[in-house]
Amino acid sequence: MQPPLSRRYLRALWRDTRVLVRQFRVSLLLFVLLLSTGAVSLRLFYLYPDSGQRLSWAESLHAAFKLIFLETVLPFPGDPGLQILFILTPLVGLAVVADGVLRFGVGLFNRRERKEAWQVAIASTFRDHIVVCGLGRIGYRVVKELLRLGEEIVGIEYDAKNPFLEDIRQMGVPVLLGDARKREMLESAQVQEASAIVVCTEDDLTNLDIALDARELQPGIKVVLRMFDSQLAERVRRGFDIHTAFSTSALAAPIFAAAATQAQIDHSFYVDDVLMNAARVTVRAGSPLEGCTIAQVESDLDLTVVLHRGADTFDPHPAPDVTLGANNCLVVFASLKSLARLREMGGEQNIYSQEESSGSHRQSWLTRLLSR
Repeated sequence: MQPPLSRRYLRALWRDTRVLVRQFRVSLLLFVLLLSTGAVSLRLFYLYPDSGQRLSWAESLHAAFKLIFLETVLPFPGDPGLQILFILTPLVGLAVVADGVLRFGVGLFNRRERKEAWQVAIASTFRDHIVVCGLGRIGYRVVKELLRLGEEIVGIEYDAKNPFLEDIRQMGVPVLLGDARKREMLESAQVQEASAIVVCTEDDLTNLDIALDARELQPGIKVVLRMFDSQLAERVRRGFDIHTAFSTSALAAPIFAAAATQAQIDHSFYVDDVLMNAARVTVRAGSPLEGCTIAQVESDLDLTVVLHRGADTFDPHPAPDVTLGANNCLVVFASLKSLARLREMGGEQNIYSQEESSGSHRQSWLTRLLSR
């Protein structure tokens, strides 16, 4: 379970402050040492010139702090030792302490100037999230879909000039800039606490390298891998026990092929060696589909209805006894042949009849040409 945003922000503040303290620890230690030395010296040895009274601890601390930054609230002392203190404290403060302390303050209160460090701090608060490596066109779309599904994401991108970075950050996704092949970058993205990693850079070997490093950091992590070589993708899936290794070309091929068949298919993909087609069909008024039930359509045409939209209904799991009416919309899984029959029954032209008619026309045209 993810912490609320307010608690996550506080945890990020705490983590970022610890990083700052570690980065400026020498300057901060010298500052504390100089401040305490000055305060104790003033408390023990400084006397007001007029009254001869000693300073309180609060007055001594305040005067020492002012002295470090070239200000003083006390008259210059007559004691030689205190005179040396009044002269050396601001010099040491300027030369050694003030620069580091001021930069620490700027970093602490102006985190926009430390954008990358702040992104790392935010990422450190994530648990059971998904890490997306490579935020190009594919990675950008993956991030948008995962956000739509309610997932929490940490992104890693190598190119600081990537045009999608600002959009992704505006979606509330922390993005770390660096090479995801480096173990420390994956650790900064909390891969060891993640539920899954999506690796979608444009290089197969880089993707595999990142995936294997992630598996070493988190043996139980789910790995989704983008690969261009379908044979390599299958070998990676079997040999490295990567949960999913998708070949980009294998995913795109059935979509291109289906689009070229005039079948009006929305999506096509392979399940093992079986090509699955998803398509939308509208039931025309007066067509044979009007008045049929979902069960009859599935049984007669050997397909699966996965969504039914009626005049006032939208059902992603339609019951078998739902009766189809005019202008109802169906989303089905079907073969090309079953889909053609469904479209014909729904009142649309049979694509195979269209192809046959076109073929006959071409044949008669060729016959007439040869007979001349």
